[in-house]
Amino acid sequence: MDRARGAGLRLTSLSVRPLAPLPPIRPGDDLAGLIAAAAPEHLGDGDVLVIAHKVVSKAEGRVRRLEEIEPGGRARALAEEHRKDVRLVQAVLDESTELLRAVDGTLICLTHHGFVCANAGVDQSNASAEGGELVLLPEDPDASAARLRAGLAGALGVRPALVIADSFGRAWRLGQVDVAIGATGLVPLDQWIGRPDAFGRALHVTSIAVADAVAAAADLARAKDSLEPVVMVRGLERYVTRENGPGAAALRRPREQDLFR
Repeated sequence: MDRARGAGLRLTSLSVRPLAPLPPIRPGDDLAGLIAAAAPEHLGDGDVLVIAHKVVSKAEGRVRRLEEIEPGGRARALAEEHRKDVRLVQAVLDESTELLRAVDGTLICLTHHGFVCANAGVDQSNASAEGGELVLLPEDPDASAARLRAGLAGALGVRPALVIADSFGRAWRLGQVDVAIGATGLVPLDQWIGRPDAFGRALHVTSIAVADAVAAAADLARAKDSLEPVVMVRGLERYVTRENGPGAAALRRPREQDLFR
């Protein structure tokens, strides 16, 4: 459904439920096949699957071992100043095009994708039981989502929308929420600019971050330690498209509009 057709619809209900836990994911695993096996029989084209980025990254081999990282001089200086593992700092620098801030051990980076986030998305939580493993962001999360959607279509004959999610902090607000770093088959940004509000006044700045809202809602349906990386969201058919669409890249604020840089 394109946005023009969905503009007059109203959401009546929304259901959010995690799928069964997946087995430990290793590089090269058929993630689409594993998700298909865990999917309910009634999964349909209008549904949205929200997938924690770590299982995507692991399946794509986007992991590093601390003991295999050789830190450079800049990493050593930052690690000493901020009391961080120098190998972790080097991994963060490797994933960054720019270090924007370094305060009290937090490194705010611009990644190769164009994300602004802590530690360039490099994460040790829920990486592995053994420790020493770092999970990086997928190289191209939108492309990863599109491949998974095609894989599910081949396995199940349906094409739900997909969102790949990660936890981000937010300017002006405490706490973290899951946001979409990759998406396919979903209107990521519902533009209300130029459309009327409930009283007929034209809206000038309102754009609803649909993909981010879906990612955040999905995260509420699972605990951080539940090992349930896939959540099904039902009731958003008005935002689901047959085409893969622009992906989550459409949500990135252009640098010239970024008041913090």
